[in-house]
Amino acid sequence: MRAHLGDQLVIETPAATGAARRDGEIVGLHHDDGTPPYDVRWSDTDQVTLVFPGPDARVRHLERAQRAPGREVPPEADATQADATQADATQADATQAVIPTGTVGPGDIGRRVAALRRRRGLDRAEAAHRARMAPDYLAYLEEQPADPSMSALIRLAAALGTSVAALRGGGMELPPGQGRALLRPLLRDLDADECRALLSTHGVGRIAVTSADGRPAVVPVNYEVVHDAIVFRTAPHSVAASAAETEVAFEVDHVDEALSRGWSVLAVGPASVVTDPEAVRGLALRAHSTPWAGGVREMWISIRPTSLTGRRITAADQ
Repeated sequence: MRAHLGDQLVIETPAATGAARRDGEIVGLHHDDGTPPYDVRWSDTDQVTLVFPGPDARVRHLERAQRAPGREVPPEADATQADATQADATQADATQAVIPTGTVGPGDIGRRVAALRRRRGLDRAEAAHRARMAPDYLAYLEEQPADPSMSALIRLAAALGTSVAALRGGGMELPPGQGRALLRPLLRDLDADECRALLSTHGVGRIAVTSADGRPAVVPVNYEVVHDAIVFRTAPHSVAASAAETEVAFEVDHVDEALSRGWSVLAVGPASVVTDPEAVRGLALRAHSTPWAGGVREMWISIRPTSLTGRRITAADQ
């Protein structure tokens, strides 16, 4: 018997015992080859137990329940002819896939997993291989409001270079950078080309301005990079609007909590209001996102950096 994470374990106890059929999702593997025992989350109790399947148990494979017509099932999905016969004979049950029906969109864990995977430059197949789970199950986690087991979260965290707490959203209300410093950190300056690459096309940065009451202020804004200019939209009487027709500082950074490293980029230059109607329409059309703060924010401000500097912290031995 072999299984992947997300497969279903079905126990067909003989009727003479008086016990009902029982099934559950396989949420933890203890061997790389998918052989027993398994951690199973039972559908009737939602409890997870360690199971050593007996002769009355069979595995319903995730690939079988998901595959489209004509899609080939991996050889291990048909571990025994009896498995195949039983699964085909109970097609109505098989369509009750391990993936819940009627659900739409990913959950918070799935969104974090997908974002971290893309940030690491991993496709699903590579990420699933590192986490020792089936690619279809990883797709399920990313696309559905799933509740993976602790063992699955531990492997995912290791594969993505993060922590279980981070995948679950723990510490989301805390400032970044609370982890330990590297034993031998290296702080180096970035040249202008590196800074431009890190600014990329868009994101969230912080603008330092002198507000209307004369006091310094720093506020986060959603920004775009257009023709080497940093642009953002705001409301006319907001704090960020105080940047107009002044010299400002604009900062972007990233902190890697798992590896205790990160970078920051600082752009300094004059800011001005974009007044040309055609230019405003062009900025609105190419914007990757509306402002996260919501509301009506139709005043575009452009910063033309005259100074672009940055620093990066890495391990000295890398």
